[in-house]
Amino acid sequence: MLGIDTNVLVRFLVRDDEAQFSRALNLIESEWRTGEPILISLLVLLEAEWVLRSRYGLPKAQIANALASLLEAREFQIEDEPSLERALFAWQDSSVEFADCLIAERHRGLGCSATATFDSRAGKLPGFMAL
Repeated sequence: MLGIDTNVLVRFLVRDDEAQFSRALNLIESEWRTGEPILISLLVLLEAEWVLRSRYGLPKAQIANALASLLEAREFQIEDEPSLERALFAWQDSSVEFADCLIAERHRGLGCSATATFDSRAGKLPGFMAL
């Protein structure tokens, strides 16, 4: 299995550099033809959300749709899909950062009863414990 870095994923999603988009697409299609999905790690997803928000100025709904579309694509294998699904669901109706939602869900998946935080906004989310 082959993993991809954030810059490859972002180029694939935003298609702002046609040459790099084509190379990313060719890689994904080539791996898929061999029967191997491309791995997208949670770290890459966290960084991708940050890049799409801060560098490209995309609205939250558009970013959430892009990340959700990755869950449906057979060409990709997402690390800990259930945590990502729950994080996206929590994030859509929340004012907290995507990273906080994903941290809470990943910790829950790892058996944590809660995640302690000094972040007052995140502390109001289910799964967090404000200190």
